[in-house]
Parts: sequence; structure tokens; C-alpha cells
Amino acid sequence: MPSLSHLDCFVKSAERGSFSAAARLLELTPAAVSKNIARLEAELGVRLFQRSTRQLSLTEGGERLLAQVGGPLAALADAVGHAAEQDRQPAGTLRVSMGQAFGRAYLVPLLDAFLRRYPAVVPDWRFENRQVDLIGEGFDAGIGGGLELKPGMVARTLGRIHIVAVAAPGYLAGRPVPRHPSDLTALDGIVRRSSQNGRIYQYTLRRADGEVAAAVLRTRVVFDDPEAMCQAAMLGLGVALLPMPFAVPWLQSGALARVLPGWSAEAGPISLYYPAKKLLPARTRVFVDFVLEQFRERGFERLVETI
Repeated sequence: MPSLSHLDCFVKSAERGSFSAAARLLELTPAAVSKNIARLEAELGVRLFQRSTRQLSLTEGGERLLAQVGGPLAALADAVGHAAEQDRQPAGTLRVSMGQAFGRAYLVPLLDAFLRRYPAVVPDWRFENRQVDLIGEGFDAGIGGGLELKPGMVARTLGRIHIVAVAAPGYLAGRPVPRHPSDLTALDGIVRRSSQNGRIYQYTLRRADGEVAAAVLRTRVVFDDPEAMCQAAMLGLGVALLPMPFAVPWLQSGALARVLPGWSAEAGPISLYYPAKKLLPARTRVFVDFVLEQFRERGFERLVETI
């Protein structure tokens, strides 16, 4: 019977598309992973991968084996890990992906309390503004907005995000107070370009009574990072349309002020994502519970929706 470690090397390499990625996850060398897979191929008498200098792809036999053993092997690993954790504290490396500015502002401040509660867990957090494949890249969880909810994933909403117009009080001083989104055309705009597709974001603002209107600014600066937009707005360069989580600290401090209070654009939820496994690793389970608890106690949903 093939070794479970050899099968694990095969599954991880197939899921991640390279021996190097599998090696990082398994804490082995790429040479060791390659050797284990070669031994597995020799035992089975089947070539599992087509190897080239550019890519690693499954053969027909490799695809059949992955379909047969991928799920059961993952379930076995979960069961073993769950049994081992029953009588001890959650432990191990906790790999989480999150947006750069959001993670720094809202997750890092929770870290001390989390580590005091779970000292055997080692956070390995990636701060990156990109769409990640949580399962394919081996993350335990992810936090962000707009992630594709693939089969086998769960999303828990932390709050619904609104886009609001803000500016430095000094920039607004001496200028006519905007009463309607159409008034924004007379003001300098710090506008945002999507880092995903390069397009300039266009927003339609809505008021509580249901009236909607396009928000069109006179472009002065173009950035692809909301944190940089906050900084530019505080320098008095113009009006920025920002997700509320980025604007909240500066609105609270008075460094920024709302423009057109009562108007906002819906930007969807920001959520905590994790695999939909019956037997989640204890480190993932306690992290999910801790984040939901802390965001609820700190009133995050209310804060980003109504300030």
C-alpha cells in the first residue's frame, strides 16, 4: 500500500500546481517532494504528472488518483488533527490572508489578546490586496470583501461596507457646502483605480429616502490604494470616496470630515472566510470564534455603517 506521506505529497502538488508550493506547505524540500512522488509512481506503475520547465500538470492517471484520494486523505488528516487536539490547547501555524490596510487597522490590534488566550498558536498572516485561493494556497482563513465563495468555503459577515465622501476640514473651509452629489463636480477628486482591472471606480450614492445620484468628481489625483487616498485627503488635496473602515479613524480624530452626510454607496460585505469542514483544526476554529466575538463586542458593524 502506498505511503500516506507519498500520497500527501502527490495531493498537495496537484492542488498547488508545483512541487515547490507543496514543499513549503509540507515543510519539506522540493527535492524530497519530487522523490516521494517518483516513489509513488514506481509503486503504482503509473505516471502521475507531466513535467516541464514551466508547469506541472496531471496525467489522466493522476487526475483519476486525485479524484479518488484527495477528499478521503483530507478527511483523514482532519480527523487525526482533531483527535490530537482534544486534550491540549490549540496549536500550530495559523495562515490567514487579509487586506493590507484593513488588517493593520482592525486585526493587528486584536493580536495581543488572541496570543494571550492561545499562546501555542503562531499567526502567519499575509497582508495583500489581491484575490486569493484560500484552499488552493493552503490558508486557514481569509478576511476581505468581494472574495469568490467557492465550493467548500464558508463566509461569515463582519459588516456591510459603505462608500462615503470625505475631505479635510481645511479643504472644505471657504468653499460652498455640497448639498447634492451633483455638487461634487466643482470639487477636486482623489479617485480610485482598481488594482484588479485598472478601471476607475464609479459610484452611485443613495440617500435614506431612496434618491440616487452619480458621484462625479473633478479628477485631481488617481490612486489604487484607499489608505493612500486617506493620506492625500488629509493633506487637503480634495474629496475622496472611501470605504468606511478606512475613513473611520480619521473621522473620529477630526482629520477628515464627511461630505454629503446621509449619502453613501453600498459596497457589499466584508467577511471572514474559512473551509467548510466538519472537523476544523482547533487553531482555525478558535480564530474564527475570536474574530467574530471581538468584532461584535467592538461594534464594528454599527461603526462602519452609521458614523
